Formats: sequence, structure tokens, C-alpha cells
Amino acid sequence: MKHEINCGWAGDMAFEADIMGHRVRMDAGGADGGQDSGARPKPLILASLAGCTGIDVVSILRKMRQPLSWFNMRVEGELSEDQPTRYTAFRIVYEFKASDALDPAKLRQAIELSQEKYCGVTATLRAAGPVDWAIEFV
Repeated sequence: MKHEINCGWAGDMAFEADIMGHRVRMDAGGADGGQDSGARPKPLILASLAGCTGIDVVSILRKMRQPLSWFNMRVEGELSEDQPTRYTAFRIVYEFKASDALDPAKLRQAIELSQEKYCGVTATLRAAGPVDWAIEFV
């Protein structure tokens, strides 16, 4: 199986990608000749990581019948100093509502399953550097 996208130049430094029928606009900031009309490409890698593991975690928690009412992730990528700048390490903070009746052991299990077995983005990015994670209750 393969994935393929189409990505067309939208003028100046902007590009629009068609990803399975969904449009994603990317652009550079003004200092780099762009108009800031879309996301920067590199942070979209972090968004892909969050989306991949987030979908896994929600799916697993539903199967475990855990009462999820609010869920957020903060994802950081450590950038190299040399060119080309690239991510060398990643950190995901999974945030949940402290007031929910979630079983912390099941939360940990769901995240571990995502990180170790199901999330293809995590598996891909591990070649670039470590993927660390933590759970926080807010």
C-alpha cells in the first residue's frame, strides 16, 4: 500500500497539498519571503505525530470503556543547529482532565500501545531521534 498526495505551488512561497480530499496550505513567514498564509511544513510533522497517536489513544480508551471527556496533546520537536535543520528528538505530553474517572493504568496502557505498536508516525520519526512522552492531569 502507498500514500500519495498532490502539492501545488500557490504563488510566492505558498503551497497547497491535497491529502485524501483535504486541503492543507503551507507558507513561509514574511522574513522568508512568504505571506504567512499557512502552516510551516516542519511543524506539520509534529501535528502528524499528535494526530496519529491521538487517534490511537482515543480508539483504545473507547475499547477499554474509559470515560474520556477532554484530551489534549502538546508536542515539541528539538531542532538541530546545523543545516538542514531537522528534528532530533520529540516529546509528547498527553493531557487529560483530572476530574474524569479515568483509570491511570489504562491511560498508560493505551499510550504505550500507541507508542510501541500502532502509531506509524512515531515509528517513522524514531529514525530521527527519541520520542519521549508523559501524562499530565489538568
